[in-house]
Amino acid sequence: MHAHMEFLDRLTPILQRDERIVGLGLSGSMADGTADEHSDVDLVVVLRDEAYDEVMADRLGLLRSWTSFVDGFTGEHVGEPRLIIALVGPPLLHVDFKFVRISDVADRVGDPVVVWERDGTVARALAAQPPARERYDAPWVEDRFWTWIHYGATKLARGELFEVIGFLGFLREVVYGPLAAELTGTGPRGVRRIEAFAPDLASDLRSTVSGYDAAEAAAALTACVDIYLSWTARLATPPRRNELAARLVGDFLRGVVGQLERD
Repeated sequence: MHAHMEFLDRLTPILQRDERIVGLGLSGSMADGTADEHSDVDLVVVLRDEAYDEVMADRLGLLRSWTSFVDGFTGEHVGEPRLIIALVGPPLLHVDFKFVRISDVADRVGDPVVVWERDGTVARALAAQPPARERYDAPWVEDRFWTWIHYGATKLARGELFEVIGFLGFLREVVYGPLAAELTGTGPRGVRRIEAFAPDLASDLRSTVSGYDAAEAAAALTACVDIYLSWTARLATPPRRNELAARLVGDFLRGVVGQLERD
């Protein structure tokens, strides 16, 4: 953790000299006290509203002037275009820089630790509005789950095992990780740290992991359905099950698995 704190100590006075910046926040594992030597540094760079467009147009250039920049790119692929995901160093650190207007900083799913601010600007903005907890959207997943399982089963039937293996990872990230977080009252994070915050549920998910083997892939895909039905039944408000889709897709999957066993 020494490298993380040393990086923050170097960066903060540089940002203080830029009048367009009104504060710096720290989120993620470094903010909640769960960080280790392999953790990212998740930063929120808070900007004056009138300076936002100018700074956003030159973010990568600014990072090169602020840090020992190695590599980086914008975060559209994770649905956050305000984000720059960067490597700095040596020593190598993964640093996420999220640039936000001061008028938008209160729209958040958690409270950042304010590392530095001008005249209490950031603290006042955060105090004006509580964070909104990001919740598992059970109806949204139910509306998609059975079509997703059918897709995976068709890939299994074709023998496209790399596709099935990738699909199983997708389900763990999009369905089971957030669902585990909901069941345990923690924040959604895919399957990051699930072994620590939900060890019993993580043990269940071992059955969804497959090597490059058709029988393993079939067993993992079948386990995905069983775990989904079991875990969603434990929700305080379970989703309204699409019984027709569940029955037809379940029959289809069992047919594919049965054919594999006969071949």
